[in-house]
Amino acid sequence: MSTQTHRQNVNKTADMTKMALMVAMNCISAYIIIPLPFSMSPIALQTLIVNLTGYLLTAKQAFITMLVYLLIGLAGVPVFTGGSGGPGKLFGPTGGYLFGFLVTAVFLAYTRGEKYNFKRYALLGCVIGVPLIYAFGVAQLKLVTGMDWTKALMTGALPFIPLDVVKCMAAAALAYPIQRAINNSNNR
Repeated sequence: MSTQTHRQNVNKTADMTKMALMVAMNCISAYIIIPLPFSMSPIALQTLIVNLTGYLLTAKQAFITMLVYLLIGLAGVPVFTGGSGGPGKLFGPTGGYLFGFLVTAVFLAYTRGEKYNFKRYALLGCVIGVPLIYAFGVAQLKLVTGMDWTKALMTGALPFIPLDVVKCMAAAALAYPIQRAINNSNNR
């Protein structure tokens, strides 16, 4: 086997490992929740992982990663918030957030740039990524429940903004050391 072929195999293996780890982290983060009595959506750690997916993977890899996550949950494996799964969850009142995760991860991967930049990452995550998640989540919440837009926004977006900003900042800060560690392990 040539050195070039070996390097390509190592890179493919590293990419597949990163993708699998991001799927696993998303599954695990769905269990780390704080239920809110006034909302159908709990506070979850998933926004952080969705942002990291976008910051660490290419757009194609982010799409595949999030699609695999959604398909695992659609098949009934309890990987959605609070240990739920199945079509009822994906197409129910809070399933729009899950679709928003896919769009957001791909968007962040596509727009983040070639070199790490904390300010750009944080700005993209807070100003565009989280609103994308909310747009999908609130729209499906309104459509499925029949509640008006004001109530859907009040229960499906506004309570989550402060902590989601913190999660965006944390993801932007974690992306650099994680990517550096991955790059160092690939160069061995």
